[in-house]
Amino acid sequence: MAVNGHIVRDRIPLSTTPSALQVTHERQDTYRIHVTADPHKALQAILDELDGRRAAVITERTVAALPPYDDLTRTLRQHGLLLGTIAVPPGERSKTLDTAYLLLDWLSQLDLARRDVIIALGGGMIIDTVGWVASAYMRGVPYINVPTTLLAQVDAAIGGKVAVDHNSAKNLVGAFHQPRAVISCLTHLDTLDTRQTSAGLAEAVKKAVIASPEYFDFIETHADDLLHHRLPATETLVRAAGAIKSQLVGRDPYENDLRRPLNFGHTVGHAVETTTGYGPVLHGEAVAFGMVIAADISRARGLLDPATADRITHLLTALNLPVRLHQLRAEPPIDDVLAALGKIRQIRDGSLRFVLPLELGTTLIVDDVTEDEVRAALLRTTADDLPAGRP
Repeated sequence: MAVNGHIVRDRIPLSTTPSALQVTHERQDTYRIHVTADPHKALQAILDELDGRRAAVITERTVAALPPYDDLTRTLRQHGLLLGTIAVPPGERSKTLDTAYLLLDWLSQLDLARRDVIIALGGGMIIDTVGWVASAYMRGVPYINVPTTLLAQVDAAIGGKVAVDHNSAKNLVGAFHQPRAVISCLTHLDTLDTRQTSAGLAEAVKKAVIASPEYFDFIETHADDLLHHRLPATETLVRAAGAIKSQLVGRDPYENDLRRPLNFGHTVGHAVETTTGYGPVLHGEAVAFGMVIAADISRARGLLDPATADRITHLLTALNLPVRLHQLRAEPPIDDVLAALGKIRQIRDGSLRFVLPLELGTTLIVDDVTEDEVRAALLRTTADDLPAGRP
């Protein structure tokens, strides 16, 4: 008898074992990271990755007023692929469940289907929020990251860690949901101010410290070119960041052991962001300060050579990043930072993990850093008579 459709035939035997059933599921995600200085090639890459699927574009209002938004939506419309667009208020304060619910409602009204794709156009806030929305809508739909900030191009758009913030902690509500593709167009960086550029470079320095002395040397040598988005230095920076992070994430894509060196600088960094209300201090600035604290703790324990610690601090300073408490745009009280760390410890079942650098490319993950050690390191960033080489 002729039939139309896909026949599935199983012959699963009757299970009579009294023991617990062992269930194993394996999943492998593969996607491409495109890096180009040509806007036309970037748009073509998006079309290629969509492969005829319809797309809904989510961005923030600042980006919606810029050429990348117009170019993308016009191209999708010309090819009959644009389902709709929406822009949310800019800034970290939009990275909330309220924003996520608004976007879920909007996608439902669009009748976005499982085969359709969400495009996240913007910086880290949009990338994280849209990724989480994509993970939740219909139990997971594909999304493409089109990062428009340096921080998003070198870090946030890669790796599939997606989340929104909660009043009690940053990224408290999240998931692991890999993108369908990442398309980084370097000309988008021309819209950034110098502060946003520096914040992005902090995440590049993080990768250099934990995984690549060669990358660290490159950033040191080309600091001025990178601050001004000059080619080919910026293209090398973004490509190398993608290669480094992809390799590190591939070791543990779902962060089962919570021990990725990629968290270097984030323990104190997240506490600073939580304490200051998700906005006044940019994520990259908070991470830079967190790296200084982690390096200082490592130096104080005798694990990190003082010359290497100084080198890290000097590079962050050269990139116009905060290395002293008073250099943060909103200076949090030390006790408030420690309280935020206590909340993180509570969320993580009493464990507060620090990534401590031992040398460039080598880190130690510990969960025994005490409040006194953190307080001492924070206080050292406020001292007027720091030893030579200290921040």
